[in-house]
Amino acid sequence: MTKKTSGPEAPNLLKPKGRERWATRMGVVLAMAANAIGIGNFLRFPVQCAQNGGGAFMIPYFIAFLLIGIPLMWIEWGIGRFGGKYGHGTTPGMFHYLWNHPLAKYVGAIGIFLPFGILIYYNYIVSWTLAYSAFSLTGKYFTVPSHGEMVNFLAAYQGKTQNIYFQDTTTACIFLFITIVLLTWVLSRGVVKGIEALSTWGVPVTFAIGALLVWRVLTLGTPDPAYPERNILNGLGFMWNPNFAALKNSKVWLAATGQIFFTLSVGFGCIQTYASYLSEKDDVVVSGLATVSTNEFSEVLIGGFIAIPVTVAYFGLVETQQIAQNGAFDLGFCAMPLIFQRLAGGQILGTLWFFLLFIAGLLSSIALAQPVMAFLQDEFKLNRKHAAFAVGGLCLFLSVPVVVFLKHGFLDEMDFWLGTLGVVLFAVIEIILFMWVFGARNAWKEIRKGADMKVPRFFFFTMRYVTPVYLIVLLGFWFSQDGIQVLLMKGVAAQHYPYVWFARFLMTALLVALLLLVHMAWQRKHRIQHRIPA
Repeated sequence: MTKKTSGPEAPNLLKPKGRERWATRMGVVLAMAANAIGIGNFLRFPVQCAQNGGGAFMIPYFIAFLLIGIPLMWIEWGIGRFGGKYGHGTTPGMFHYLWNHPLAKYVGAIGIFLPFGILIYYNYIVSWTLAYSAFSLTGKYFTVPSHGEMVNFLAAYQGKTQNIYFQDTTTACIFLFITIVLLTWVLSRGVVKGIEALSTWGVPVTFAIGALLVWRVLTLGTPDPAYPERNILNGLGFMWNPNFAALKNSKVWLAATGQIFFTLSVGFGCIQTYASYLSEKDDVVVSGLATVSTNEFSEVLIGGFIAIPVTVAYFGLVETQQIAQNGAFDLGFCAMPLIFQRLAGGQILGTLWFFLLFIAGLLSSIALAQPVMAFLQDEFKLNRKHAAFAVGGLCLFLSVPVVVFLKHGFLDEMDFWLGTLGVVLFAVIEIILFMWVFGARNAWKEIRKGADMKVPRFFFFTMRYVTPVYLIVLLGFWFSQDGIQVLLMKGVAAQHYPYVWFARFLMTALLVALLLLVHMAWQRKHRIQHRIPA
């Protein structure tokens, strides 16, 4: 008979047998940090900050960090460790124990659906960084003369158009294939030899490259004496001087909260899976704080000191503002390559910059893939190599429409429903289940179990009341401002309608398939428990 939890009666499922465990505390902290540190730290954060009041953006950013980021991080670590002791590395099994109800496991399927759905298109974006690292090393884009031409260079690489550099998506597909092969290889090596080993050297390498680039940026001064106003100090001022009037705009608060989700990877279902490989008495409080601190260091002190300041130094404030308004891809793949052309040693620095983005992105991709890996291993008893090849093969197959239909808004449609609205909705669900259904006192006890430090009582109140209310209000604002327009496809050209609907069909089909797999897994458990032949 399976041991009961300290909360509501736990369903009678099979005990875990020989699940993998992290080898060291440092390993799990670095793996969790690697999960959080991604392309968004170095591209999305500076753009969001520049677009939303500069230094003033940091006020709602740190408020969201305190009221949402830290509480959700501890909640997800707690849920993950709790589920892991019963042999479940994904939220269907975890929710099954939190809420003794037949629907619990199906609600938990969202925690596999979101990260795997995001992985399908995120792999493609990560592969761009590997390609541009190679383009920097070979000097391929060093003949592109202007920002407009660099935009066309990226568009042709993506298959949106054709030019002398790219006639089709062959090059993009090659780098996507390499990225997925690397992802599959790491996953096939398991938790310790794969994820922990890569994180142990990948995170320090990321910091080392980032620190080198920050030093180079801060020593630039005024690159062109003919434009004395274009200098690093003005770039830092544009990035960090607070425009307090922006705080009156609700979109600034929404943007800051959204960035916290992106940067900490909360609401994705990945943290729970990583935490499931902890032992029952392993600390989650200090380890969780170490993870968020490592991530914030990379985002604020590295991501905030490279892209925007150096762009101001070379293009001036007006053009940088326009680049920031055009988003993270314009900054990272159009403006930065032009800057590397003008820097001494630009080919090497460009290679390092894009390799930094690639390592950060690959580590995040691995985290996004691990929930479905764990599900196949825990519930269907696939060995890790077979599970890895299944995940890698599915990624390769399902990424085809992302590549082919990118110019029709296919990726953007998936990103809104999965990477924006979906993660917030899932965060609300898991808070309600953990703090209200499982019980606030049981949840608080679970989080503090084995803790190396005392958690301030402030966070008990925050987790129970403030965080869920904050997120529900956020959901309402997001849906009213963006969700209805996206749902009704307002602003989408008629010729793109079939592709947007296909994106929605693909997401729906993926969710239905996962629900069926969850049903099959529980039917299998029932047969084994009662020794019923298949």
